[in-house]
Amino acid sequence: MWSEGLSMSGTAASSVRSRQAPGGLVVVISGPSGVGKSTICRELVKRLDNAYLSVSVTTRQKGAGEVDGRDYWFVSRDEFQRRIDKGLLLEYAEVFGNFYGTPKDKVDETITAGRVAVLEIDVQGGRQIKAIYPDAVMIFILAPTHKELEGRLHGRGREDEEAARHRLEQAGTETAAAWQHYEHMVINADIKEAVDEIVRIIESARTRRKAIGDKRD
Repeated sequence: MWSEGLSMSGTAASSVRSRQAPGGLVVVISGPSGVGKSTICRELVKRLDNAYLSVSVTTRQKGAGEVDGRDYWFVSRDEFQRRIDKGLLLEYAEVFGNFYGTPKDKVDETITAGRVAVLEIDVQGGRQIKAIYPDAVMIFILAPTHKELEGRLHGRGREDEEAARHRLEQAGTETAAAWQHYEHMVINADIKEAVDEIVRIIESARTRRKAIGDKRD
């Protein structure tokens, strides 16, 4: 059976607190569908030293051109439930009728080794991650305008008109929540400039963490 509360968001490892080595950092990247999060995350791990891009687990169907283990781990609902039961997910949530979750083991290994773990997740998942890793850097990606976001969504060709409309409505809700819970809002008008800005944010956070660690030593 499904765990109670699975239709909402849930945290499988809320009691866990990370033991982050100096330089170890969790970076949460969120934003509306179509805003360019995946492209930004892939560019980030190319630019940053010792970065790991977390691959989420999902119950949704694999899209055209997507690769299992690169874009997502595509699993059945029964398999997703098994991972919840075994405490293998840091967080999980339902989004547009499908479930998404963040594997716990790789993230913990990454930050314990003093590396940067980049998580591309939604706002409700981001809030759960922040509760587990209070030092997580929270970054929300925005499109320059609502009209441009609409154009990007339709340009992807993944959804029908009704699904695209639903995602656009959800974008407003996500953005409003992000203004309350995210420290950094980055406009993706130009992919290179957006990545440059995020790299600066992350490097600044790593420098601060290292300085705090040096003082404690």
